[in-house]
Amino acid sequence: MPQKFQQLKHSKRFSKSSKKWLLRQVNDQFVERAKNEGWRSRATFKIIEIDEKFKIFKKHKIVVDLGCAPGGWSQYCVGKVGEGNVVAIDLLPISPIVGVNFMQLDFLSENASEKIIDELKKIKHNSSGLCDIVLSDMAANATGDQNTDHLRIIGLLEEALNLSQKILKNQGCFVGKIFQGGSSKEILNLLQQNFLSVKYFKPESSRKDSSETYLVASGFKGHESEKIKIMI
Repeated sequence: MPQKFQQLKHSKRFSKSSKKWLLRQVNDQFVERAKNEGWRSRATFKIIEIDEKFKIFKKHKIVVDLGCAPGGWSQYCVGKVGEGNVVAIDLLPISPIVGVNFMQLDFLSENASEKIIDELKKIKHNSSGLCDIVLSDMAANATGDQNTDHLRIIGLLEEALNLSQKILKNQGCFVGKIFQGGSSKEILNLLQQNFLSVKYFKPESSRKDSSETYLVASGFKGHESEKIKIMI
């Protein structure tokens, strides 16, 4: 799709950083597509691409979407797995999505996993309180220091993986955002212990100047010790 380039009117009103962000938004084809197609954010196209590549969503699968705001990933998921089968979680409130069960919750807080399991038990035929898929498109707020920011992002992803160990069904799937650079050995070790296969995938809809990529881990082993197959 040819990309249109627009200039900002009254640009003197904005700071240099604000102008850069706004210009990127108004000239981003995925922002325009999201608006035209009724998605809540351009990030929806990332999960669409991930699903097209790995076929992770099927009817009646149960999904937990961590850090869901503004809700684009949950919006896509509910259309794939069915109403009532998505539990979306965020610190921030979101506008309701038909068929999505939203929890305004800090998933790092005490007893958060128990609260999430209780919510999952409310889903029809899901007395185990477990889910098939855990999604995490979260990123820690930037401090400006590259090393600090990377460590915070890794730490957040580790916590999401720790939660997945408590709530995933056997053979379940985890999708999480990570940024290239620095050490991610602990993440890989955790994945090695818990999943049969891990693949790295950078969607076309990720911004070209971003180092973000996604880990797609499948075949949750629970307490099994089968060796992971890492494919990069």
